[in-house]
Amino acid sequence: MDDPVPLHRLDVPAPHVLSFAVGSFDTIGPLSRASFPHRHTFYEIVYVTGGEGTHVIDLARWPLCPPHLCVIVPGQVHYWDGVRGLCGQVVLFTEDFLVAHPADRHALATLAERPWLCPGPAEAVRLSALMGEMVREFAERAEGHVSVLQAYAHILLTCALRLPGARRPQVPTSRSALVAREFTRLLGRPAAFGRTVGSYADELGVSLSYLTEAVKRGTGRTPGQIIRHAQTVEAKRLLTVTRLTVAQVARRTGFGDPAYFCRFFRRETGLSPGDFRRRTGGIHHDPGGESIEDRARPS
Repeated sequence: MDDPVPLHRLDVPAPHVLSFAVGSFDTIGPLSRASFPHRHTFYEIVYVTGGEGTHVIDLARWPLCPPHLCVIVPGQVHYWDGVRGLCGQVVLFTEDFLVAHPADRHALATLAERPWLCPGPAEAVRLSALMGEMVREFAERAEGHVSVLQAYAHILLTCALRLPGARRPQVPTSRSALVAREFTRLLGRPAAFGRTVGSYADELGVSLSYLTEAVKRGTGRTPGQIIRHAQTVEAKRLLTVTRLTVAQVARRTGFGDPAYFCRFFRRETGLSPGDFRRRTGGIHHDPGGESIEDRARPS
């Protein structure tokens, strides 16, 4: 089933060993400042040093007041709204890039929960210098540049976790905690729904009972509760940024019966799907009346 939200993939040509790119909004290209809702198959770290307007991430609106550091993880929906003079640096990379520092995926997940961090003057100078070194290393591609870029990215995430408002990630220290974290990560994928908890257990290589206990111990919630939360978040995204009917949203979030989906959605949010769509202003249109789907569709 195709994703109704435009899905961007990181396409970095040879001779790069891993999928990674860093540069300014101009050098990365126009999609780095896309004004239509979309999501990625990769991670994005954005360091905004100038501009005005709003960055919208999973329905939350963040007015620009640079400098800001922002982390966007695969599956999240975001776009830039009414932005002028946007400048700064963008870092893009896939899951494979984290092979040297696998714990960094926990830092990324934690930073994405509070995505709009504001460095102070001294921190901003340090971040700008670090970004500059990453851009230079990426451009020069000297021997060993991949490992150097992986180290720089690790340092960048460590610095981000020290910024005001950031919190330390809870790095799994046991197999059960790791299984719980991986289960939650799998649910972040757009096509994650319509599956049983048992199918996730099979994918993670554990029994259903082990997954249930690991998730309850690691999160305080059952797998079913986490799935329902993920379904609600995805339904909100689709109702806000697509023209899918309520029945289509129901199917894409794992509900065969639209009426049951409506009851589920009202129970989770206090609103019917239609009321939620009207209250949030979906579907997004630009001033010329062109829909987001029309604008994102290739000519």
